Amino acid sequence: MTTTPSSAAGEPVVDSALAADHGLTGEEFGGLCDLLGRSPTCTELGIASALYSEHCSYKSSKIHLRRFPTRSRRVVHGPGENAGVVDIGHGWVAAFKMESHNHPSFIEPYQGAATGVGGILRDVFTMGARPIACLDSLRFGEIDGERGARMRHLVDGVVRGIGDYGNCVGIPTVGGETGFHRSYNGNILVNAFALGVCREDRIFTATASGAGNPILYAGSRTGRDGIHGATMASEAFDAESEAKRPTVQVGDPFTEKVLLEASLEAMRSGVVLGVQDMGAAGLTSSCFEMAARGGAGVDIDLDLVPLREASLTPYEIMLSESQERMVFVTQRGQEEAVVEILSRWGLEASKIGRVTDSGRARLTFRGRTVADMPVEPLVDGAPVYDRPAAPPADLRERQRVVDCEAPEDPLRALRSLLGTPELGDKTWIHRQYDSTVRSNTIVGPGSDAAVLRLKGTPSALALTSDVNPSYCWLEPRMGGRQAVAEAVRNLATVGAEPVGMTNCLNFGSPENPAIAWQLRECIEGMAEACRAFDVPVISGNVSLYNETEGEAVHPTPTVAIVGVIDRLEDIGAEGDLHLVLGCGFWRPGDRVVLLGCDSGEYGGSAYQRLLQRVEAGRPPAVDLEAEAALCALLRQSRRAGWLSGCHDLADGGLLLALAECAMARGIGLRGAVGCGPLALFSESQARAIVTVPAARTEELLAAAEARGVAAREVGDVGGDRLVLDFEGGTVDSAIGDLRRVWTEALPRAVG
Repeated sequence: MTTTPSSAAGEPVVDSALAADHGLTGEEFGGLCDLLGRSPTCTELGIASALYSEHCSYKSSKIHLRRFPTRSRRVVHGPGENAGVVDIGHGWVAAFKMESHNHPSFIEPYQGAATGVGGILRDVFTMGARPIACLDSLRFGEIDGERGARMRHLVDGVVRGIGDYGNCVGIPTVGGETGFHRSYNGNILVNAFALGVCREDRIFTATASGAGNPILYAGSRTGRDGIHGATMASEAFDAESEAKRPTVQVGDPFTEKVLLEASLEAMRSGVVLGVQDMGAAGLTSSCFEMAARGGAGVDIDLDLVPLREASLTPYEIMLSESQERMVFVTQRGQEEAVVEILSRWGLEASKIGRVTDSGRARLTFRGRTVADMPVEPLVDGAPVYDRPAAPPADLRERQRVVDCEAPEDPLRALRSLLGTPELGDKTWIHRQYDSTVRSNTIVGPGSDAAVLRLKGTPSALALTSDVNPSYCWLEPRMGGRQAVAEAVRNLATVGAEPVGMTNCLNFGSPENPAIAWQLRECIEGMAEACRAFDVPVISGNVSLYNETEGEAVHPTPTVAIVGVIDRLEDIGAEGDLHLVLGCGFWRPGDRVVLLGCDSGEYGGSAYQRLLQRVEAGRPPAVDLEAEAALCALLRQSRRAGWLSGCHDLADGGLLLALAECAMARGIGLRGAVGCGPLALFSESQARAIVTVPAARTEELLAAAEARGVAAREVGDVGGDRLVLDFEGGTVDSAIGDLRRVWTEALPRAVG
């Protein structure tokens, strides 16, 4: 990236070469010149390059994102705002969103991950919602290969960054997922999700309207950290990427906490009309996007922007991504009320401009105009590309059927899976996060879905995130379906009805036709599942160019879905809820019932990948009708109070799911299944295991039959051993032995 000018007077001449250094194509630069009727100033070029970047404009994905359903009876605000908003009943709404901070976290893991959490929290509280929970979805490369030391450094930095920032602000991290795969050796993924709640009449939007209304800047001063962050996030990595370290933002969680409280109080004052945080591209995105949403213009005096260094240029001021900063639009003549609130919280607040009816952004600095640009064409009129798309040349080879050999010793295979970082216990990670602060958490990390009380109501919220990148790499459309289906299934295990989805679509370069095809197919599969489950997509993020030296990450379309449990009292007694809603055995004598059918599917399975070192075949089929029937049965069973526990079958299959339930509290199982040893590791979808009091078993089986869901009794909870008969043998192990392997796997791998 070309060095920014040292002073406004010394700005270089803007030409096509400088525009190319800023990531603009020749056609985009020509269009910008035509739009302005002249060559842009350097500041204008920087603004346009940020707004036209993939990170801000979604220019390679927008055409595909239109496939998502975005409306339902519960949707209050869909895509386009800082966060989506859904009605959750009792006069409350929930705002939530997921964002990526992949590139910054690979360059500087601690600050990259920390500021990812800070940014997603601001997206939520700018809607007027108080954040109550976070999730994180993390993907790392191999931690035992040639790059193992570097990857262990990344794991440590990312986890500490997430934990330190969230803990300091006082927002619990209640769940998420962490995976390891060689495709992330050159690009890790750090996706952060935040959920907030507010009363339905207290929602705010990021809109600038009303000519003459003042624009206030609040929070930290502007520095040079994060400049070109949006454009960096829209580029692939290469051998020079380490030189981009200065573009990573630096966060201050204590300022974030104060900014959160002050902002919510200011919004309650009745004089705030619009709010926007300064995220990617800083002042550029906040001011331009707010004006575009309101059909307005803005006049900004950059001399009034609080700076850390007096030498900052207009270019740097507009593109800085310094953290913990907000923009408020207030009623004219009432700005001092907001300034007084912010000042009382110890925050600096400055009036930096006003809303106009010109439809243009006019920026002045030291008495001269440094930018005068139309707003709407730069925000909503950014280029949209339908990139050439074609299946990868090796797709047939990827999907070739590979015979899976049955394990000679299923117990040894189970222990091997439990001993991998991929399937090992993640307590080492989530014990660094405060998961119970604010006292809403009923079920926290380690379960299929987190569950939070909605205080003052009989209801609760459930949330989860899911994706299987191997499935998406082998068959993107099926992988996209599976990500949504598993998330809905996880919510159903706790009795929650899904009300809205957000996503973070992580892919390589869309300029590669094979990657563009992956993106299109994954989105189509996700959209099919969303329509089948009536789950609207209300927000999201697209992160492209996740590749280094031409090697792309596996397609990783992470989904996070929020659900509502209408009445907690139907599910269990208050004191037992964390046990009843968890996914472990805890009550001896309960019957264990397997729901759903197995078709012996091993393509992309953990057994195939981690034990046979093969990643090939077709992933498990996703029968959306069967998934919907299973989820309806699980929700019905929860509302009826039949279940004492539930766990869906996913990575590793049946035997691993039973082991996870046994290891949760050290209580075992004695049972039998009518299948061979290989089927114990099949990953057929639409399956779950439930525990139910013996006296209620017949009711459950009858309900399953009525819904067309296969159900068979497996055995009884009890003892301290996992004993499972199968065709040709028996798995028999002390729970403590399995748990030792499982809990030591990740700490041993990260050293």
